[in-house]
Amino acid sequence: MEVTLAHTEAGYNSPSTSDNDLSASLQSKVLACMENHSPIQIVGGNSKAFYGRTPQGECLSVLEHRGIVSYEPTELVITARAGTRLIDVERVLAERGQMLAFEPPHFSNSAQPDMVSTATFGGAIAAGLSGPCRPYTGSARDFVLGAKVLTGKGEILKFGGQVMKNVAGFDVARLMTGSLGTLGILLEVSLKVLPCHEAEHTLVLTCNVQEAIQSMNTWARQPIPLSGTAFDKGKLYVRLSGSAAAVRTAKTKLGGELLVADAVPQGDNDFWRSMRDHTAQFFQDASPLWRISMPAASAPLSLEGAWLIEWGGAQRWLKTSLPSNIIREQVARVGGHATLFRGGNRHSEIFHPLTPALAALHQRLKIAFDPHGILNPGRMFADY
Repeated sequence: MEVTLAHTEAGYNSPSTSDNDLSASLQSKVLACMENHSPIQIVGGNSKAFYGRTPQGECLSVLEHRGIVSYEPTELVITARAGTRLIDVERVLAERGQMLAFEPPHFSNSAQPDMVSTATFGGAIAAGLSGPCRPYTGSARDFVLGAKVLTGKGEILKFGGQVMKNVAGFDVARLMTGSLGTLGILLEVSLKVLPCHEAEHTLVLTCNVQEAIQSMNTWARQPIPLSGTAFDKGKLYVRLSGSAAAVRTAKTKLGGELLVADAVPQGDNDFWRSMRDHTAQFFQDASPLWRISMPAASAPLSLEGAWLIEWGGAQRWLKTSLPSNIIREQVARVGGHATLFRGGNRHSEIFHPLTPALAALHQRLKIAFDPHGILNPGRMFADY
C-alpha cells in the first residue's frame, strides 16, 4: 500500500508522490546560503519554536515538502517527507490499527486547544521528544530506520533503510534524531510502527511522592503492561496497555480507581494527551519550565517549585524561578541533567552543559555535516 498526502484548502488529497518533493528547491537554497555564508533557520509547523535557544538566520520552510512516500502495514514501516503533518501520519496509521509507539508530542495545541495541530513528521524527529510511553516502549530514536538528509554542504545523503540492520560505525539516521536541525535538514524519515493496543485502562491511586516513586520502580521490574505513569498533587496515574487479559490482570493487582471506564482501542485518551502536549493544568502558566532527567528511583530533590513526575520517576518537570546553576548543580549530584524546556532566558544555555569530551565530539560532528555553520546556528549551544 502506498499513500501520499498533500495539503489543499479543503484538506488533504492524494496526488503522485513527486508533486510535493521539494528536495531540489531546498538544496538550491542551501547552496546559495552556503555560498554567502548566510545562516538558515529551519522551520516546519513551528510547534516547537519555544524549544532550544533562540534561532538565528533566514527562515527556510520545509512545510510544503510533504507526503507519505510509502507505507507497508505488513512490514510495520512508514516513510514520509519532513513537512507532512503529524496528525495525518497518525490518521493513516490508525486506519490500519497501527501507531507511532513513542507518542510524539504535538505541543501546537498548548496555547489554543481548539486549533488543529501544526506539528510535522520531520519536526517530531528533529526534536527527538517522546511521550508518556517512552520508558516502556522506547524513544523516538529507537524507531528510526532511515533518513534522507540535506547537509550544510548542500549534499543530499541517504542513511539507513526500511529494515533493522546491525552495522558498524555511526547510525547517522538516528544521530539526526534530537539534533534540532543543526546537523542537517531532514527530507524524509522511515520509522518502524507498532500495532495499536487491544485494551487500555488508566488507574488512579492516592499516595505521597515517595510512595509514588517506589511504586513506579517496583512495577517496572514486574511483568505489568505499563505504558504511562505520572504523579501530580498526590495522585498517581498509571496507564496499562496491551492484551485484554494482561490489562485485566494488572488492574486487579494494582488496585486504585479507573480514570476511564472502558478500554480505548486506539489509545491516547484525553488525560495522557494532556501530559504529552502540555495542555494539562500544571503546564498552563508562564513560569520557567525545567525538564529534569535523572535515575528513576532517585528521591525527590529539595528544589523549591512545583513538580510533576513522569516516566516512572526518570522525567521530572519543575516550575521555578531558581537560578540555573543551583538547579543543575543539585541535579548533577544525582547523575541527572536539566534542560530549560520553556520560558526563561532563551539566549542562555538551555541544555545541560556538556563535558569537554562530549562538547568536542559535538563540534566535530557539526563540522563534518555543516562546515560553514549555517544550519540553525546557536539553536542547541551558543558556539555551534
